[in-house]
Amino acid sequence: MDDWTQTLTAGPLLGIAAAAIALLLVLIIRFHLHAFPTLVLVSLLTAFATGIPAGAIVDTMTDSFAGTLGSVALLVGFGAMLGKLVEHSGGAQVLAERMVSLFGESRAPFALGIASLIMGFPIFFDAGLIVMLPIIFAVAKRLGGPVLLYALPAAAAFSVMHVFVPPHPGPVTATELYGANLGLVLLVGILIAFPMWYLSGYLWGRFAASRFDFKLEVSLFGGQDNDTIENPPSVGTVIALLLLPLALIFLNTGLDFARAAGVADSDATWFQILSSLGETPIALLISVLVAIYVLGSRRGEGGSALEKIVDSSLGPICSVILITGAGGMFGGVLQASGIGDALSDSMSDLGMPVIVAAYLVAVVMRLAQGSATVALVTAAGLMAPAVASGDFSAMQIVAITLATAAGSVFAGHVNDSGFWLVGRLLGMDVKTTLMTWTVQQALESVVGFLLAGIVYLIF
Repeated sequence: MDDWTQTLTAGPLLGIAAAAIALLLVLIIRFHLHAFPTLVLVSLLTAFATGIPAGAIVDTMTDSFAGTLGSVALLVGFGAMLGKLVEHSGGAQVLAERMVSLFGESRAPFALGIASLIMGFPIFFDAGLIVMLPIIFAVAKRLGGPVLLYALPAAAAFSVMHVFVPPHPGPVTATELYGANLGLVLLVGILIAFPMWYLSGYLWGRFAASRFDFKLEVSLFGGQDNDTIENPPSVGTVIALLLLPLALIFLNTGLDFARAAGVADSDATWFQILSSLGETPIALLISVLVAIYVLGSRRGEGGSALEKIVDSSLGPICSVILITGAGGMFGGVLQASGIGDALSDSMSDLGMPVIVAAYLVAVVMRLAQGSATVALVTAAGLMAPAVASGDFSAMQIVAITLATAAGSVFAGHVNDSGFWLVGRLLGMDVKTTLMTWTVQQALESVVGFLLAGIVYLIF
């Protein structure tokens, strides 16, 4: 590959890129092929079409796949374990109940949303929503308000955290592809998460509930109350466990700033040890080990039972990890072929800022194939060379990463599994789901892009 030079001009390369994306969408949408083999197949065909030497194609694909999974698999795996331990111990229920008690019944929707934002850090969107729904339904049943008043803010909170905040796979992979600072992405993602949720989740939830004021269906409960978990952890324990990885990661980011400012010596042993502890995989590993002890062993859970709990968290994420790795493979092939450089040159000619182009590419991918993770990873892989060749500051790259994430969540509809999950769990028909959840996702996307744009312009 070092001696190979791309001979195709920008026009044919961009045509190949467009054809590759179209083929990807057709195979997933029309023929219902799984995203993992589809991404691998399209990556292979793209490599051949762009003239990458045949002897280097497999190495290019596997290197990109391995490079993506090297960090993503650890982060997603440890994040899923932490979320499962918190869920199984009853921590999610305790946290939500305390929030309602703290804010009062009149602000129960706000409280449930805040609890979901906190719980959404380690827990995936679908798992988090399922964990919170019994609590949401219990509050709705007790207070008697419209289901959407309580459920929509909570669902939006999980969506915001899943799409914008590491250690979720989409933002982690986009961070890797763009070469962004993970600590900064985490910090800025958390900072913009609240206003994004408040505008697109909480306020929209109140408005939607006033327009669609259907009450809770008895069938949603099956006529029974929720099971009571014995000896659940305290609220302080749950919050401390969720803040532990954040504190360790922010420590590492702080050390980087101290080094850049000349305050700390990066060659010092203490600096290197603390820096290693603040690396995201190590921070999450430490948090998982602490959670196993605090939420498991300390509460009387046996070794084999704990092992089964932790093991059960890994099965559901296998598909996500493989799709994420394959998306990184596709991005690696695009980068190696020179398509990204051609796209960068074309955008320069059009005068379209990279942050806008990244957002629009992600929007198109989201609308066409449904999966926010696939949309985010594919768009980031396509735009990564343009970002690498540009003169962007660290914070501007963070803003581009979050803008791409914003595009990937735009207007989830019938080709998105989350659309059906939310609609079915809340007892809505397709039309109502489109008028409530799809609009919420569009609002979340636009608000997220505007906030990312503000970060881009300021820094």
